[in-house]
Amino acid sequence: MEEPEDDFYEGVEYFWLSCKENSMKITSIETFVVDAGWRPWTFVKVATDEGVTGYGECSDGRNPNGVVGTIKDLTPLLIGRDPRAYEMRFWDMIRGSRQSPGGIAAKAIAGIECALVDIKAKALGISVVELFGGPTRDDVRVYWSHCGTSRVRNYERIGVPPLRTMDDIAALGREVVEKGYTALKTNIVIPGDPASVYFSGFGGGSGTTDGNVTPQLLRHIETLIGTFRAAVGPDIGINLDLNFNFKPEACMRIAKVLEPFDMLWLEIDMYDHEAIRQIKDSTTTKICTGENLYYMREYLPYFECRAADVFMIDVPWNGFAPSKKIGDLADVFQLNVAPHNYYSHLATYMSASLCAVLPNVRIMEIDIDDVPWKDHLTTHVPEIVDGNMKVPTRPGWGTELNEEAVKAHLWADRRGDW
Repeated sequence: MEEPEDDFYEGVEYFWLSCKENSMKITSIETFVVDAGWRPWTFVKVATDEGVTGYGECSDGRNPNGVVGTIKDLTPLLIGRDPRAYEMRFWDMIRGSRQSPGGIAAKAIAGIECALVDIKAKALGISVVELFGGPTRDDVRVYWSHCGTSRVRNYERIGVPPLRTMDDIAALGREVVEKGYTALKTNIVIPGDPASVYFSGFGGGSGTTDGNVTPQLLRHIETLIGTFRAAVGPDIGINLDLNFNFKPEACMRIAKVLEPFDMLWLEIDMYDHEAIRQIKDSTTTKICTGENLYYMREYLPYFECRAADVFMIDVPWNGFAPSKKIGDLADVFQLNVAPHNYYSHLATYMSASLCAVLPNVRIMEIDIDDVPWKDHLTTHVPEIVDGNMKVPTRPGWGTELNEEAVKAHLWADRRGDW
């Protein structure tokens, strides 16, 4: 066997030295907390020494200062490091959070990780979809989320009619159909003057923690969903989101009264997989959960006991690569997923990119009623035709922040508006 020539080793050495010399480095990490009307949106900008900039979103409507503060704490771990090694940078941040991921820490990590993924794809001149294996679909079905909910206290800001009566709810249902959407999601909207939303799980006050449902509220839920069903017809998907409002016994009663309406799903947040499974076993109404879970470790017991029919994944709270792993793990259990996405257009592009690289997607969430400056915050807006969003194809996420517009709409702490 012939010995390799010396110039072979010199070539290898030159290659590795070149790689080291060409290593891209993170030079700065910046955050923007943006006014989204009745809640803040939080964006992350990661700049590099090669002029490639990445953007991520990690919006938390209740704790933006905590997320931004954690991003600041993580920044020293990342400056001078190669952003393209996003998996290693993810673990740098996990260790930087003292191996205590979840909550605000996870959201901060996710916002940075999404910006790093954006950089990696842009550096290669491809979309994130191509970076993760190419598209499984050309478009993704979307549903009109917070349908009615956003109009309760913000109809003037949005520029739409108020919800005074059930006739107004019916008119909203017809509007969904007329605008080409094939599914909607609402909360427990109570028309009136003023209208309100039942949100004890996110509210406050004496007696709001018990998670019970009264006969009156149960009848109202039946009327609300019945009104939507009569307005949209039999073929439009209807979701009702209960959030953290009720204990399992109340959820089972609600699921039972909804059975005649052939729901796309009843959405429930609960940190006990057996409790969710108890609800699912009690009804023919399909159950969705998972938006507040982090990483495969937290999803696994829910998957193993088949606690729900559909599982939500929040990309701005998990990060893109971890979300892809969760979606692939769900497919092992033959379960469908649906991105949790009540954010800006940047998060919508991130969520659509996830849908494009998974084989087990049910549908994707998107808010239609929103602040009038939403479209100005990004360089491109979602292309939605007949209730389906086109999969992003441009480099990175397929859109970038318009920083001039972002800086014109920065958030001031207005918790009283929430």
